[in-house]
Amino acid sequence: MRLEVSCLDRVGLAKDILLIMEDYGINLFAIDASNQGFLYLQFAEVSFDTLSELLPLIRKVEGVHDVRTVSFMPSEQEHYALKTLLKTLPDSVFSIDVKGRIRIVNESALHTVGMAEHEVIDEPINHWVHGFSFSRWLSESTVLAQATRVNIGENEYLAEMLPIYLPDSGSDTPILAGAVVSLKSPARLGKQFNALQNQSSGFENVLATSDKMKEVLVQARRMAQLDAPLLITGETGTGKELMSRACHDASMRREHPFIAINCAAMPDSAAEEELFGFVSNGSVVKRGFIEEAKGGTIFLDEIAEMSKSAQVKLLRFIQDGTFRRVGGDEEIRSDVRIICSTQKNLAELCQSGEFREDLYYRIHVLSFHVPALRERKVDIIPLTEMFLEHYSQQLSIPIRRISGECREHLLGYAWPGNVRQLKNAIFRAVSMWDGNAELTVEQLKLPSYAEGFGYFDHQFEGSLEQAMKQFEASLLRRLYPAYPSTRQLAKKLGVSHTAIANKLREYKINKPK
Repeated sequence: MRLEVSCLDRVGLAKDILLIMEDYGINLFAIDASNQGFLYLQFAEVSFDTLSELLPLIRKVEGVHDVRTVSFMPSEQEHYALKTLLKTLPDSVFSIDVKGRIRIVNESALHTVGMAEHEVIDEPINHWVHGFSFSRWLSESTVLAQATRVNIGENEYLAEMLPIYLPDSGSDTPILAGAVVSLKSPARLGKQFNALQNQSSGFENVLATSDKMKEVLVQARRMAQLDAPLLITGETGTGKELMSRACHDASMRREHPFIAINCAAMPDSAAEEELFGFVSNGSVVKRGFIEEAKGGTIFLDEIAEMSKSAQVKLLRFIQDGTFRRVGGDEEIRSDVRIICSTQKNLAELCQSGEFREDLYYRIHVLSFHVPALRERKVDIIPLTEMFLEHYSQQLSIPIRRISGECREHLLGYAWPGNVRQLKNAIFRAVSMWDGNAELTVEQLKLPSYAEGFGYFDHQFEGSLEQAMKQFEASLLRRLYPAYPSTRQLAKKLGVSHTAIANKLREYKINKPK
């Protein structure tokens, strides 16, 4: 139980209160005092009747204004605030005394050294952290903050050491009580440096370790500075909207609006009004997104899903920069950059008449393709570690290591949902944390998936011949538009054109228009 006593700063006041508590046989656990005129007492739980007698007696003490029960002591709040901070910090943190012995350690540090808390407390930090003599540094006449390279096992870290000084009431010279040691890994330092270096470019949130993704970023940075329409292609979940926003943030339009529109989520009847606005009886009822984004960027996600009538008006706007609101006659000019994305093959949709060919050429002035996650496997583990760190901090739990088996599974999985699927899988695993220090395959709960066949149950039904035919038909449907004759396709696949013709007939695959 805890009490907050509002009182004057009077000599002997605390003694008077303690005498009252002694009369009731109450054992005091802790006492806090603040210079704000408050005294805090913590003691064992007492009955309601005892408390009802105790509070009026304390209020009668000279200098006491009021007394009430509280949920926590100020020192408790400070203690648990520090504990929460240490627990959620991704960096390894040690607090050591003047002899270099560990007094406090956070969970990240315990994971780094691979030990339990009771195994490291009161032990010299140099048992695990090598390359710097902490005891010698703390024995110097003047101990100053330092930063140096150290090792834990085979891994290197940057150690930042800050001395802890306590004020000495009897002297102007503070007393050295120890130091706080923080360790940062090269990977974390690299991410922090890149974020600082790229802050003005808009691409600081895009992780690129693989050569494929680095090449995409080089193209994107160049195209971001241009004002021509940009088309970003890629499978679902590859990060097309993230790249479009990065292009906007890296452009001269960064101070103006960025408006993202999901064309698939707009009903055909409302698409024109949403984009261009609406006028009724000569009054503007609604301003469209293109008008609201003046000077900035419009991102049209899944442009292939846009209605035919909206495609016509968008084409005209891209041609001359003007449009008319639905129901209006006024020509309006709006300076915006158009960035589009799609996971479909727009060239094929143009051939089948599902997408306007003239619009396709207008939005396809500049373009780049965001590769699927299975095509940039070098990025999978760094992305996993980044999501682990992010969600662990967000949910205030220790950062976990990735088990060897889990690494192999992550690298071998097809990732049909790409980065979005990986991000969601890591969030699910972190949010269901069971205290295990390692991320396992079972915790990811990834559905079984075979590239070319899609998701399947472990109880696979069908014969090998059926599975082979399914794959064969899927492959021919993808290749035929690019090799639109039986001879070209046969040459590409290394078989006779007669065999290809028979296969196309068997699977009812028609010649592309």
